[in-house]
Amino acid sequence: MIESIEGTAPGWITDLMDTLGAPGAGVAIAAENLFPPLPSEVILPLAGFAAARGSMQLTSALAWTTLGSVTGALALYGVGAWLGRERTAAIASKLPLVKVSDIEKTERWFRRHGTKAVFFGRMIPLFRSFISIPAGIERMPIPTFLALTTLGSFIWNAIFVLAGYLLGDNWEEVTGYVDVYSKVILGTTALAVAAFVVVRVSRRGPGARHRG
Repeated sequence: MIESIEGTAPGWITDLMDTLGAPGAGVAIAAENLFPPLPSEVILPLAGFAAARGSMQLTSALAWTTLGSVTGALALYGVGAWLGRERTAAIASKLPLVKVSDIEKTERWFRRHGTKAVFFGRMIPLFRSFISIPAGIERMPIPTFLALTTLGSFIWNAIFVLAGYLLGDNWEEVTGYVDVYSKVILGTTALAVAAFVVVRVSRRGPGARHRG
């Protein structure tokens, strides 16, 4: 049982694992894929710690968390497939500083690099959830999507589940390293978005003055 660490992890996560065991860890990870702010860096090592204490089998923890990742990814793939190219382009055309040509460039990039993006994207915070949406928009073959998502998710999950298993009572040390990694990724993304805005505004400025 893992009630003794409820003070260091969200109560609903420990409740799920106490009640359902390894399937509870899978449900938590599926929810994390759909709602990225949920703490996968807590769920995964906590599942490993629970396995170390005998609350679940290690193999079950790995299997169920991977199944949860794939389930959440499939749901977001479905969102992308429902949106489709036309709806996505229509939404993009209404966003400030975004052009339909940006969507077309993204589509061309995804056709060339989509398989790598889906596989490696499963190991990047935030992107690990959202990468499923363009895969759905572009209608990546589902068998390919499932294979890449399963393999990428298993690698990511195994690293943190095994870390929690090996660290035992010190499982929370994992969260510090993941927090730094996440901040680097998010900071880089923020800089890229800021650069995009600056470049787009600077290009529009002279034209706007000329039209004025």
